[in-house]
Amino acid sequence: NRATPKSFVILDEIGRGTATFDGLSIAWACVEYLHENNQSRAIFATHYHELSEALEDTLDSLHSFHLKVKEWQGEIVFMHEVAEGRAQGSYGIHVAHLAGLPKTVITRARQVLSELERQPADKIIPPAELMPPEPEENPIIEQLKALDVDNLSPRDALDALYNLKGQL
Repeated sequence: NRATPKSFVILDEIGRGTATFDGLSIAWACVEYLHENNQSRAIFATHYHELSEALEDTLDSLHSFHLKVKEWQGEIVFMHEVAEGRAQGSYGIHVAHLAGLPKTVITRARQVLSELERQPADKIIPPAELMPPEPEENPIIEQLKALDVDNLSPRDALDALYNLKGQL
């Protein structure tokens, strides 16, 4: 709000936490304002690829940079190196995988993303025929279900708990 042409502004993920189009609109307006009104130098980190694509060719002082990634053995590896230009893709699902989300969630997210990318922008609900995958069988859950907790001695319950914990 108070930036001048001599200011250095750092903005990170403007518009995140709002609805997709609200967030994109807020980020878009901020970039235009910084570029056109106060002409300050700025670093503007965003996850909105549409923003980079739309504004890089229309705002003469805007330059895109991205963190390099490399595909290796079917995985994405973040190279911790900055390069000029826009990112070639989005890596949110990969980051979710690195964060430890369950495999079924990652698989489903990839299915939904694939379906959303095939649809017109105004249709954001996946069709009914795209069904969620069956949950993975988890032997620990099966063992928990099989335990007769009402008839276990305290020692047997503790042994069962240690056994299950060891399997994790």
